[in-house]
Amino acid sequence: MTATKLSSPPPPATPAISETAPAAPAAGGGALFLGGLARRARSTTALAGLVGVAAFVLYTVYSWLQWSSFTIRSWDLGIFTQLAKDYSQFQAPIVSLKGQGYNLLGDHFHPLLVLLGPVYRVFPSAFTLLVLQNLLFAFSVAVISHLAIKRLGRIPGVCIGGAYALAWGLQSAIDSQFHEIAFAVPLLALSLCALMEEKWRSAWIWAALLVFIKEDLGLTVFVIGLVMALRARKPAGLWLAAWGVAWFVLATKVILPAMNPSDTWAYQSQLDLSGLLSDPASLFQKDKVTTVFLLVAITAGLSLFSPLASIVLPTLAWRFLSDLPAYWGQDWQYSAVLMPIVFCAAIDALSRRKVLDSARLRLLSGAAIALIAVSLTGQYAFNRLNDPATSFSQAGNASATRALAAVPNGVTVETDISLMSYLVDRTEVYWIGNKNPAPEYVLIDVSGRLGTPDSTAATESEARYPGTRFTTVYADGHYQVAKRDAG
Repeated sequence: MTATKLSSPPPPATPAISETAPAAPAAGGGALFLGGLARRARSTTALAGLVGVAAFVLYTVYSWLQWSSFTIRSWDLGIFTQLAKDYSQFQAPIVSLKGQGYNLLGDHFHPLLVLLGPVYRVFPSAFTLLVLQNLLFAFSVAVISHLAIKRLGRIPGVCIGGAYALAWGLQSAIDSQFHEIAFAVPLLALSLCALMEEKWRSAWIWAALLVFIKEDLGLTVFVIGLVMALRARKPAGLWLAAWGVAWFVLATKVILPAMNPSDTWAYQSQLDLSGLLSDPASLFQKDKVTTVFLLVAITAGLSLFSPLASIVLPTLAWRFLSDLPAYWGQDWQYSAVLMPIVFCAAIDALSRRKVLDSARLRLLSGAAIALIAVSLTGQYAFNRLNDPATSFSQAGNASATRALAAVPNGVTVETDISLMSYLVDRTEVYWIGNKNPAPEYVLIDVSGRLGTPDSTAATESEARYPGTRFTTVYADGHYQVAKRDAG
């Protein structure tokens, strides 16, 4: 980024970001010139920081409402809490929720999650992971807002930063609770913003770290490297592309099979390339088309004017090639990594394309993008904040609290998804759908099974573990807890 001479402000038609260096200011005005730049930088940073703080507060209010109403979306939060707990004790991530003795490094390649260990050691709670994810997402909001304000001006920049904070992909990820992509989102924001600022070394480093968050991100790094090579005209981008491909191959062909109990990459079978070749029309299934449309619409189509938009292709490819419908749509955390890409692409288009270089157009574009984000919020998770009493009902809290109190600290407990994230901090937890050793306690949610006898948890446990006896220690219309008899 270059500065404009103080003595001759640019005419309206001059691009917001000059591609050539300005002449040095006169000696007498040097201090004033540098002071003005410093004040502008501080103002931009403070404004971007406020947008990030506002996002963090919004995200954490939502997470607290989920947590305090015992709303658990999946077993991922429990899984990653067990991982964080092991790392905090300087142990390998042996996650019993995935199976007895299961090393989670054989599931996905995410060694960078070792950073969860120190945080969890200080704040040992599953809720800590939700707060940390919110903080990482909010940091990415501040990073993208800073670049948007710097490139496009205060009002358009704040509009785009706020729209990114409300992006449907981030909403769905926050609603889904913690996942490893929490670390990928800020790294992508840092890398792409550095790339647009032509800070090649920083862009390289931030992108290179992505390969240690999830194996498929190696292919995303490959495309980032190609974009960098095209823009920088330097071999560093090609080296980054090679780095990404090398780690993708190493992770999927060597590391994951070596650490997985099945001696294979667990998700390879989900890439149904033969199915696509036999039925090309499957690429145009409703959920897939809707996801692509919303990716374009959320930036009012501006992302299509930047080569950065191509970085979404690897993630969309593995999702759309999968035979699992959950990967195709807008739910869960799968689109979170796409949000910084499309918003950075939109900022890049507005600040570099001459056809889009107009202060009025930037203002209108920022307002349009913000309006789109707000309107889409009504279709996604944050819409629940309009009526938190209904969306996050506290009606079952007393029952959940009593059921949890019936399970002592330090025991082994088999459970379903309902309360597992509230047990993992103080017990060894198994998921009821796996083949597990006989646990000391069993806790199940029976709220959807009307007329269930109070002895259901005990009798079903005895059927799963022949030769054992269980006694009901807590039962109501929502939860049941059974204890394994001694002997």
